[in-house]
Amino acid sequence: HEVEIEVTSFFPLALAPQADDVAHPSFSNLFVQTEFVASLNALVAMRRKRSPADEEICGFHVLVVEQGDPGPIQYETDRSRFLGRGRTVSNPLVIFEARPLSNTVGSVLDPAFSLRRSVKLKAGETVRLCFATGVASSRAEALRLADKYHDKPTFSREAELAWTNAQVQLRHLSVSAAKAHVYQMLAGRIVYSTSTLRPSSRVLAGNTRTQMNLWAYGIGGDQPLVLTTVQDEKDMTLVRELLHAHEYLRLKGLSFDLVILNERAPSYFQSLQDEIQRQIRISGSKALIDKPGGVFLRRKDLIPEEDVLLLKTVARVSLRADQGSLEDQLKRKLFQRTLPTLLKASTTKNSYVEDALVLPDLEFFNGLGGFGHGGREYVVLLKEGQWTPAPWSNVIANSKDFGFIVSESGSGYTWSTNSRENRLTPWSNDAVSDPPGEALYVRDEESGEFWSPTPLPIRNNGTYLIRHGRGYSSFEHVSHGIKHQLDLFVPLEESVKISRIRLKNLGDKDRKLSLTSYVEWVLGTQRGASSPYVVTEWDAESSSIFARNPYNNEFSDRVAFATLITDECEYTCDRYEFLGPLGNLSQPAAMASEDLSGTSGAGFDPCASFRRKFSLKAGQEGEIIVLLGQASNEADARAIVAKY
Repeated sequence: HEVEIEVTSFFPLALAPQADDVAHPSFSNLFVQTEFVASLNALVAMRRKRSPADEEICGFHVLVVEQGDPGPIQYETDRSRFLGRGRTVSNPLVIFEARPLSNTVGSVLDPAFSLRRSVKLKAGETVRLCFATGVASSRAEALRLADKYHDKPTFSREAELAWTNAQVQLRHLSVSAAKAHVYQMLAGRIVYSTSTLRPSSRVLAGNTRTQMNLWAYGIGGDQPLVLTTVQDEKDMTLVRELLHAHEYLRLKGLSFDLVILNERAPSYFQSLQDEIQRQIRISGSKALIDKPGGVFLRRKDLIPEEDVLLLKTVARVSLRADQGSLEDQLKRKLFQRTLPTLLKASTTKNSYVEDALVLPDLEFFNGLGGFGHGGREYVVLLKEGQWTPAPWSNVIANSKDFGFIVSESGSGYTWSTNSRENRLTPWSNDAVSDPPGEALYVRDEESGEFWSPTPLPIRNNGTYLIRHGRGYSSFEHVSHGIKHQLDLFVPLEESVKISRIRLKNLGDKDRKLSLTSYVEWVLGTQRGASSPYVVTEWDAESSSIFARNPYNNEFSDRVAFATLITDECEYTCDRYEFLGPLGNLSQPAAMASEDLSGTSGAGFDPCASFRRKFSLKAGQEGEIIVLLGQASNEADARAIVAKY
């Protein structure tokens, strides 16, 4: 039978260097202006210059339907209209509520590209839709390219030309298709750092050096680093492969430092050193010797052991020349992580009578919020499906330069000493999705159902009552027969964030529950840059997780801590275990697992998660305290935990 299919593209726009976009995307996006060119069915975006020295850049996005009779084209360039407040690309508003695209262009504050076409398919029929996305140095050039790729035969012709060009490039570099595949595998390990090609957790945890210690060897430490060690001329195969891979990936646009460490004992004849130098000089990277994104040859006998360990710690990929070819080492390290045992939950879902919250009388109530407590609080009232137009944030800090931001969704981040350079948890600057880097979950241990006491990361039915006061924020919510009250604040004198959650069983049956806390460690400016170097450990004396980033130049000695105050609890410091493969905070793998594994150390994506299991009798109320902070050393961290 005939069907109608609707195809929608979507991606946010940056049109800026990554550093600018990461540092302050909301500000960077203010300079992007979008338009729709109807004659080409193309979206075009220009970045307005902030100074005459800025280079002009223009992006375009085109959709062509190669067969059939498609419906009218729809477009969207406002990310907030496409996703909707509090949503992500996994549940965008225009898809889940079957809304038409708004055809919005101009200065949209949060730019994106989205094109939509619907096509009718008869039984057995095939229709092809082709999207083209690109950038140019001017609007005129962008329109020329958009016109070129608006022509239907262009896609097939360009695909053939691209394939031909790729073959010519591979032949020029003397790279086979199989080798190119291996080099692409290496690129994946460089871009997404994992523990599989790095030293053991014990070795990584022993590093005490900072990024500045790399500078004595001409290595900046800002580029991703690949390290290989070699001891004998018979093991030069891997060195040649890495030099070849470095040239290939550099031509593809991936820049990284390749460090070759000569481990042969010093002697009068330096045959190995001379051979490595010769291989570098005849490689395609000879012009980048000792330059950023280039090749660095160093002798181990001239480097202190502490700095050798630093190189191994910083390297996203660490290889040994005597352990086989590059392909062998990449494949040998591939393995599937084992996640904890799944919770054996009842298949019967319980029904609960949800008691409505007692809603306060508010002054100047506007449908979402108003003033309460004699004007000393601003109270946000979110009923089902409601969101504030933008995150409504409270900044809470003390005179010790410690504080946190929390929005009405429960999202935010925590810092110590410096709110940009020493973030304990991540900040998103995303006014649409407002993704959290800290979260609390409550789980019914019998049914396996879980939820959060705040609107994010899991939005439940019912009402959320959020109070922002001077020095505190409070969240009230009723879900699954449990009343929650979460209070967040910092003491006046200590660098610690206190989260106090009260849970009350509103039903007439006893409940077996658990509370799970979660934070993503940053300990720097950005999680992606600092996470490979964060070391976590379980401190039995304070029953806390300690975390430090020895690679951080300014704050390497400081110790971050997290704990859930209880006599007995489970924990993990492995973000992969908590989220699972391709997981997210709205559906983390840990909330389906029986226990947390007790993993800590170095070399994996770091987090701090605790779980406490408990029972609440009918009508009973309980209280749990969660601490998050940072101190100048471990002794001070233990003292703060002990005090609170």
